[in-house]
Amino acid sequence: MASRWATHSRWPLTAGIVALVAVAGLGLGSLGALLWQARELHPAMLWQEPWLAAVLRFTLWQASLSTLLSIGLAMPVALALARRPHFFGRRLLLRAMELSLVIPSLIALFGLVAVHGRRGWLAPLRDALGGLPDDYLYGLSGIVLAHVFYNLPLAARLMLQALEEAPPAQWRLAGQLGLSRGALWKALEWPRLAPLLPRLAALVFTLCFTSFAIVMTLGGGPASSTLEVALYQAMKFDHDLALAALLALTQLAICLTLWLLALSRGGTPRLAVGGHPSRSAGRWWRRDALGISRFTDACWLAGLAALLLPPLAAVLVAGVLGLPDMPRGASLAPAALRSLSMALGAGLGALALAVALLAGRQWLRDTRHPLAATVMEGGGQLILVIPALVFGTGLFLLLRPRLGSGWEGYALVVLVNAFMALPFAMQVIRGALPGLSAPERRLADQFGVHGWARLRWLQWPRLRRPLALALAYAMTLSLGDFSVIALFGSPSAPTLPMLLFQQLGGYRWQGAAATALLLLALVMLVFAALDRLTRRPPRYGWGREKGKREGEEVSSE
Repeated sequence: MASRWATHSRWPLTAGIVALVAVAGLGLGSLGALLWQARELHPAMLWQEPWLAAVLRFTLWQASLSTLLSIGLAMPVALALARRPHFFGRRLLLRAMELSLVIPSLIALFGLVAVHGRRGWLAPLRDALGGLPDDYLYGLSGIVLAHVFYNLPLAARLMLQALEEAPPAQWRLAGQLGLSRGALWKALEWPRLAPLLPRLAALVFTLCFTSFAIVMTLGGGPASSTLEVALYQAMKFDHDLALAALLALTQLAICLTLWLLALSRGGTPRLAVGGHPSRSAGRWWRRDALGISRFTDACWLAGLAALLLPPLAAVLVAGVLGLPDMPRGASLAPAALRSLSMALGAGLGALALAVALLAGRQWLRDTRHPLAATVMEGGGQLILVIPALVFGTGLFLLLRPRLGSGWEGYALVVLVNAFMALPFAMQVIRGALPGLSAPERRLADQFGVHGWARLRWLQWPRLRRPLALALAYAMTLSLGDFSVIALFGSPSAPTLPMLLFQQLGGYRWQGAAATALLLLALVMLVFAALDRLTRRPPRYGWGREKGKREGEEVSSE
C-alpha cells in the first residue's frame, strides 16, 4: 500500500513534472534548433574540409592521450594510497586531490603557468638540465599536462574510494593466506577497480574533449584548436551559425556515443567522492606493502605531490604578493559581485530543479510507478551528455529573435550554468530524499504530523546539510565557469574568470595573481559559509534559555 504521505499531497509530482518539462523542453529544444540550423550542412565536411578534419583529429588525439595518462597514472597512485593508510601529509594530499572537484580551471592554469612557464619556478631546473624546451607548457604537451593535473587526482580519489569500500574481512583473510602481490591484484584490487573504469574513462574523456579554458590558454595557436574552441570562434567572431551547429552536433554525437557505450558495461559505480574514512589497517593486512613496494609507493606519492602542490602554492604565494595591486583594479569588485550573484542564481536554480525532480521521483516510487520514476530522475541526467557550449549554442539559436544584450546574455549564462550543475546537485541530495524511511513516515502519519510541521521537525534536519553541499557545488561550478561567459558575456562587464583570462592574456601577472587568489577565496568562502549556516543548532529554544538561566544563577552566586 502506498504511504499516506504520498497520497496526501500531489505537490511533489506537480513540481517534478514542471521541472522535467523545463529540463527536457529546453534540452530538446536547443538540440532541435541546432538540427534546424545545420540542415543544409553535410557531416562529410568534417573529413573533407582540411581545417575541420585537423581540428577533429587533434581533439580526439589530445582527449584520448589525456585520458590514457590520467587513468593510467591514477591507478598506481590509488594503489599506493590504499597500501599506505598512515603517513605524514596523507590528509593534506587527499584534500589537495579533492580540490580538483571545485577549483576553477583558470586558477589551476595560473598555477601551472607560475610553475612551468618560461619564467616559472622550474625555469632554473629546466635550464640546468637542458632536456625540456622553454615552451613545453604550450601546445599539445601543455594541454595534456593541464588535463592530467585536473583529472589524475579525481580519478585516483575515486579509485581509492572503490578500494577502501572492500570488506576488511577480505584483506584479513588475504593476510592470513599470505597472498602474493599478483594474487592480491587479481583477487581483490582489480575486481574493485574494473567496474569503475568504463564510466570513469568516459567522464575523463568528456572533460578533456570539451575542455575550453585550458585549450584557449595553453593551445599556442590554430594547430592546437579543438572542436570547443572552433565552435566558440564560429559563434563569437565568424558569426557562422551553421558551422557552429555542425560542430556542436558532432561534439554531442561523440560524447553521447561514448557514454552509451560506457553505461552498457561495467555495472553502476558511483562517480562521486565520498567521505569514507580510511580503515585502520594493520601492516599484516597488506603483505604487498613490504619490500620494494615501499620505494615504488614513495615515488608515486612524491610524483603526485610534485604535480599538485607547487601550482596550488604558487597561486597562494603570487596572490599574497599581488595584494598591494588589488585596490588599483577598479573592475575587480564589480566582477566579484557579478560572479557571486550569477553563481547564487545558478546554484539556487540547480537546487530547485534537483529537489523538484527527486521529490517527484519519490512520489512516483511511493505510488508504485517505478518506470515513471526512472524517467523523471533520468531527465535530470540528460544534461551530462550535452556540453555547456553545445547547450548554450542551441539556446542562443532558439532564443535568438528575442535575445538582446546586457542582462539578457547574463541571464542566459545563469540558466545554462544552472542546468549544467543539475546532475551534480542531484548526485549529492539523492540519498537524502525523502528524508524519512517508510516506518518513520507511517509513524508520522499515525500522529498526524503533516505539511509544514513534518518538513520543519522531521525532514529539514536531514536535508539541511545535503542541500547546502549541493548548493556549494553548484555555485562553485558557476563561479569557475569561463566557456559560457566567454560566449555570451561582455568584455566590458566581466566576471572574475573572464577578468582573470584578460589579465593572463595581457601579461598583467600581479593583477592576475590577486584575481586568482580572490576567486579561490570566494570558492572556499562559499563552502565555509554554507557549512557554518547549516550546522546543527539545539532543536528546542527552551534548552538554550534554561542553560542561560543556570549560567546567570552560577555567576550571581
